[in-house]
Amino acid sequence: MKITVIGGGSWATAIVKILSQGNVQIKWWMRSVNDVEHIKKHHHNPKYLSSVEVHPSKVKPYTNLKEALRGTEWVILAVPAAFVSDAVKSISAENLANKKIISAIKGMIPESNQLITDYLAENYGVSHQNMGIIAGPCHAEEVALEKQSYLTIASPNIELATEFAELMRCRFVKTSVLTDIYGVEYAAVMKNIVALACGITHGLGGGDNFQAVMVSNAMQEIKRVVDVIAPMERDLSASAYLGDLLVTAYSQFSRNRTFGNMIGRGYSVQAAQLEMNMIAEGYYAVKCIYEMMQQHAIEMPITNFAYQTLYKNASLKKEFEILKGKLK
Repeated sequence: MKITVIGGGSWATAIVKILSQGNVQIKWWMRSVNDVEHIKKHHHNPKYLSSVEVHPSKVKPYTNLKEALRGTEWVILAVPAAFVSDAVKSISAENLANKKIISAIKGMIPESNQLITDYLAENYGVSHQNMGIIAGPCHAEEVALEKQSYLTIASPNIELATEFAELMRCRFVKTSVLTDIYGVEYAAVMKNIVALACGITHGLGGGDNFQAVMVSNAMQEIKRVVDVIAPMERDLSASAYLGDLLVTAYSQFSRNRTFGNMIGRGYSVQAAQLEMNMIAEGYYAVKCIYEMMQQHAIEMPITNFAYQTLYKNASLKKEFEILKGKLK
């Protein structure tokens, strides 16, 4: 089985590690020529999860995306949503024709407020039947440590989801499948917003009691959104929804929570981004979801709190008091 992985960050590295447990050939594209040369020589990513060994017999790094896509059956997108359009600008619909595309991105295209799957459908003519997404509570850092993890593959094409779930299953990763691609994708976007908001309130002095209330209210907020955008029967207590929210809101590895905590302690957005040197998807998602939901008149106090503090330069303490008054 030949697979192309697009992205050079920690999650892309973790996915390469997971897939490498099976009988596959991986063509790994990343932007940096220096990183590619380092991997070829030293067999590990120099910037992210450097403890993960990259097996040269199974993994070949590329900087030319067209070459990396040639002859592969599966394509996995694992770059931050804000950089997707730039990452794939060198290819056309022809380069993705007849391939199965899996998004490992838990974010939205900022310029168009689009989910990744909708962006690929509109700009590259990829059918939703040929797409899926990776979801679930699974931090890249714990994959590197081979901690037991659980992933959900969501696709309207259950056969595609099942086939890819088998590829991702290994000794330390269990997989399941769902057909609710929109619900899972929106929930994955929103849990980053919630984690970011949790970080801000924690930085402002909110404790564990308040965070528990935040998370329980967040599930109601997520339900209101997915019920409007993609109405169907779904169990939001499943790990692809609630599990992903919990680990992102509470984990030490959550970059969105870390980013929010820095904002709550007085960092500017720019300073927090520079110090982290990693992308917090929730920052971009806040604006996307806020703008989308304005037309639906949905009550979203947590998203509104994050939007006002991050994009409107509102008083953190004042917005915190408003949020406290709206949660139940």
